[in-house]
Amino acid sequence: MHGSPAVQVIPVIHSAQKIYDFDNFFININRPAEELKWHSKMDVESSTKTEASQEVENLTPVEDKRLDRIYRHLDFRIIPALWCLYFLTSFGGSAYGNTLTMNFETGHSLKQTLNLTAHDTSVASALEYVGFILFDLPMNLAMTKMSPQVWLSRMVVSVGLLYICYAALKNAEGLIAIRFFSGVAGAGVWPGMTYYISLWYPEHRTARRIGYYFTAAQLSASAAGLVAAGFQKMNMTRNMEGWKWLFIIYGAITMFVGFTLIWWLPDRPSHLASPKKSFLPKKVATFFRSPQPLTGENRLIHEQDMKARYTKITWGWKDVLKVISDLRTWPLIIMYFGVVGTGFGLAVFGTTLISALNTNLSGIDVSLLYAPIWLFDLGGILLVTPFADKFKGLRPVLFSASTLIIIVGLIVTTYAHGFWHRYAGLLICGFGLGPTVPITMTMSSEIMLPAYGDVGTAVAAALVSGLGNLGSVTATYALYSGWPADAARLYQYSNMMLVLMLGVSIVSCAVLQFMRWKWYQ
Repeated sequence: MHGSPAVQVIPVIHSAQKIYDFDNFFININRPAEELKWHSKMDVESSTKTEASQEVENLTPVEDKRLDRIYRHLDFRIIPALWCLYFLTSFGGSAYGNTLTMNFETGHSLKQTLNLTAHDTSVASALEYVGFILFDLPMNLAMTKMSPQVWLSRMVVSVGLLYICYAALKNAEGLIAIRFFSGVAGAGVWPGMTYYISLWYPEHRTARRIGYYFTAAQLSASAAGLVAAGFQKMNMTRNMEGWKWLFIIYGAITMFVGFTLIWWLPDRPSHLASPKKSFLPKKVATFFRSPQPLTGENRLIHEQDMKARYTKITWGWKDVLKVISDLRTWPLIIMYFGVVGTGFGLAVFGTTLISALNTNLSGIDVSLLYAPIWLFDLGGILLVTPFADKFKGLRPVLFSASTLIIIVGLIVTTYAHGFWHRYAGLLICGFGLGPTVPITMTMSSEIMLPAYGDVGTAVAAALVSGLGNLGSVTATYALYSGWPADAARLYQYSNMMLVLMLGVSIVSCAVLQFMRWKWYQ
């Protein structure tokens, strides 16, 4: 996701009869003969890719700048659309966290209107992530079989429709149910975007691009706090609470933008697209067809650049099982578990934590103080992810260092004296959180794409995002409001549990590097 560094040639290990690329060697260990035959085909393809990579590596400065211009052109078409997509699908969760305290002085917050207990809010929040966990993988696999921009558009429209329905909530049971279906509607969005980026950008350019649109989550969290403060002024307009107005207007905007994504985002690159039989009439299908962003010589140059590092494999369920059984997938999941659990814990219960630290704050004050946490998160993304692309070998170091910053922030929030000192700890947490998720998803693609191609990226992204969201379930169900006894301690134990989860993420990152490098020596 950066300026065009030299393409890294995949290291190879030679044997008497075979050539094994660096990552495929690991998955061939202790495999039965028929699977080794399958990987022999991959080895030949990998050797061809290596030769192509050497050609691209010898690009002249003029040719390299030409590629940079092509990818910048793609950025203008793809990144704003993905940014809006992720902003809108992330906004709902942050807005929900704010509605728990909106207009609480007048008894009109979501929590008060529906008579929610701490247990109700914990179960509702946790079930959203259960929806993600159960449906991330099937949604992402479906995306590999159809036009990806249409599938992403469908997800955004579904999310908008679900949040409009929040305005009809009458009781806790309804909230619990709709939070689960919100998770189902949004399942596949984040891993789907990672898969989509892999279709258009080579691996050494992806971390920055993921970081670019990941900033939408941070800004949506900040915007949710500011927007919630504004909608509190609409409380009881036409006899509707402010939180109902928020959900209705947000849902309508989301549905509208979701429909435009069909034309805004391009389909997969033309050289990767396979002929599809449309069940729609020809004129209707043409109307919904998205134009390609590259034409002529630029399209051919991009195709050649991507062919040097992208292998398209027609996959079956056996291939999916191979990705799942690859041991390198599981440290990635645990890395994601800790950082995303902390991130969503602070996103959902950040306002609760701020209120607990200073009980004299009004609902508007809390919403306004919530926003800067995610602006610091944005700063972390913009400052760190460029280095993750420029120095690929340092991605594990950058991940671990960012995670340590989060740990420092949680310790400051827990044990510092005075409200503002503790609030500063939340800002530190925000800065550290920013780069961790983009780096994890980039490493997932970096490891799985050379070994498994199309299905490797799709399955690994879905597994890391889906199962990693067990961290979100832990943070939202077992900690903070899910741990009522911890409120009297100002959630000190909840914060320390997040520190423990983050420590496990750092250890998992080290284990992954040991598996990738040390075992080959």
